[in-house]
Amino acid sequence: MTGSMKAAVYRGVDDVRLEQVPIPEIGKGEVLVKVESCGVCGTDLKKIHLGLASPPRIFGHETAGTIAALGQGVQKWKEGDRVAVNHHVPCMQPDCPFCRRKAFAQCPVYKKTGATSGFEPAGGGYAEYVRVMDWCVEKGLVGIPAGISSEEACFIEPLNACLKAVELASPLPGDIALILGQGTIGLFFTQLLHQAGIKVIASDYLQDRLEWSKEMGAEWAASPDEADAVTQALTEGRGADLVIVTVADTRAAEKAISWTRLAGTILLFAQTRENDPMTVDAGSICLQEKRLIGSYSSDITLQERAAQMIFSHSVKTLGLITHRFPLEEIEAAIMTASHPAKGALKVMIRP
Repeated sequence: MTGSMKAAVYRGVDDVRLEQVPIPEIGKGEVLVKVESCGVCGTDLKKIHLGLASPPRIFGHETAGTIAALGQGVQKWKEGDRVAVNHHVPCMQPDCPFCRRKAFAQCPVYKKTGATSGFEPAGGGYAEYVRVMDWCVEKGLVGIPAGISSEEACFIEPLNACLKAVELASPLPGDIALILGQGTIGLFFTQLLHQAGIKVIASDYLQDRLEWSKEMGAEWAASPDEADAVTQALTEGRGADLVIVTVADTRAAEKAISWTRLAGTILLFAQTRENDPMTVDAGSICLQEKRLIGSYSSDITLQERAAQMIFSHSVKTLGLITHRFPLEEIEAAIMTASHPAKGALKVMIRP
């Protein structure tokens, strides 16, 4: 397929422009996907606002659509198949020091972004077409069954990342977990922990998000200013068994340590840029045996599980989408997702 297409091109800090770019050419083992939906993710917003990636790039990695063309040798898929795109796939080799420990996000192959709509690969979902490279075609595409929308399928990657984090934190049924932030990711954590028998305290400054959290299974909901007092009251002063930080403000991560019980776990999920220092009382980690851990991105071994949770509707997704924008309104989409107000949650791009 030749010609040009519309794409939202990142040109610098807070500078994303609608442009005409060439439709990507595909090679052996690759596929071209016509994008139907792409979620706006906080990780991409951070890159756009803070300049964490060199321009030009086309972001967007929560992508789903229809296969428009096949490269030579592709047999697993055919034109017209509906797929969700996973842009990061690890090597899975037994001698990889990261893959054999299931630390897939640190694998050098995983770090090679396998989906692009032009320029340096960066996901490419904010465009009409995206090229999926051979190693991601082989292991990273998920077929979308009939009756499931492309918008629902866009949630496979972020849900996978949340599943990975929950497994890493290893809470026990009956534990009390405090989740700081009730955006899309926070609401996924609320649902997953509730389903696992963990009692959830949801925290957010936006009242409607606290209401959503109750619908998703949270037993208590409180503003961040009240979260510590609520947690202490519910745990008789012990602190939460698990605190998950889904907001990028590192000050929240510092507070989370003091809100966690002795030998409890603090999981950082939103601290995704380097050179982001925080103050930690070393005694709380050693003497008090608190576990401070981080979890980043997805786990290829959980991909099928995440997909089935969405396809079976055991995890709610469509109700999280509050705004849909065409590519022509990419600036409004970024603004809405970056500065959420009442009634705003998940933003979708519909090329």
